[in-house]
Amino acid sequence: MIKLGLTGSIAMGKSTVAAMFAANGVPVHDSDKAVHKAFLPVSPVFSEIARTFPKSWDRKSQTIDRQKLGQIVFSDAEKRTQLENILHPFVWEEQAAFTALHQKMGAPVILFDIPLLYETGADKRLDYVVVVTAPEFIQKQRAMKRPGMTHDKLAGILNSQMPDSEKCALADFIVHTGAGKAFSMREVKSILATLKDRHHA
Repeated sequence: MIKLGLTGSIAMGKSTVAAMFAANGVPVHDSDKAVHKAFLPVSPVFSEIARTFPKSWDRKSQTIDRQKLGQIVFSDAEKRTQLENILHPFVWEEQAAFTALHQKMGAPVILFDIPLLYETGADKRLDYVVVVTAPEFIQKQRAMKRPGMTHDKLAGILNSQMPDSEKCALADFIVHTGAGKAFSMREVKSILATLKDRHHA
């Protein structure tokens, strides 16, 4: 079974490309969804997050205010590391369970959608990495359309991510999303065909 990683900076079209792999029959594990799961009261790390970041804990609703938490960790690298140390092992366990399930089911390829793939060293656990990219002006246009996005917030996010050019240099495959969906879909199909040839040769 081939373990593919999918990554790309903010607003590069990663979710769109992940959906294209899914449309071609590839099971997709979404790290962001696993992180959302960590914030549910039933999660094993929920109370640890609440204890570590009491200012983000909303007593009334008994939930963690993710916006408040985001503000805390975005402006403080040490606090961000603290949060990552709680979340990353949880996400790795979710990924391991996903891998085991699809191995049993005999899936030839599975895909892990991981925003900070290189930054967290996840590439070491994967067979290949696909990087999603688009021209910088398109990335900025897309990002600024997101609710609550400001130029400062975007700069902060980009600073926490490895530059696009570095990701592309490290990638095994690249999918371009600046030239329309049909073009990206052709690249996705081409990657899957290449992997099939490589592993059945």
